[in-house]
Amino acid sequence: MEAMISSLQTYNIASEADVMSAVMGSFNVARQIGFDDGRVSEISTSVSELAMNIVKYAECGRVELALITNGTSVGLRVTARDSGPGISNVEDALREHFSTGHSLGLGLPGVQRMMDSFVIQTELNKGTIIVTEKWV
Repeated sequence: MEAMISSLQTYNIASEADVMSAVMGSFNVARQIGFDDGRVSEISTSVSELAMNIVKYAECGRVELALITNGTSVGLRVTARDSGPGISNVEDALREHFSTGHSLGLGLPGVQRMMDSFVIQTELNKGTIIVTEKWV
């Protein structure tokens, strides 16, 4: 059975204030869907990391939240999109403690670890799309 997807919210990201709006939105949506506190924290932390990467590396983009269902299973899809410079080496970007932005380098590897699925598409000088999912 193929998953059904229903768009819930879209956040335009260009500043840290936008990041906070997306984080709070994801927190509220995850609670409404029925995630426990630990998973709500993982989702909102992942949204924070993805949105901050947009601000740091692409200047602007968007984060989309969508309800996903597959039979009786329910979850949340988080999609981060930007039209920034792209990621030159995805393998490096997914390695713990690797950073081109003078940070701890825990962002993308942390998101990959916290979410149930993680797919990244990137093209140099065209942008990046990261799609993650978490199931209740």
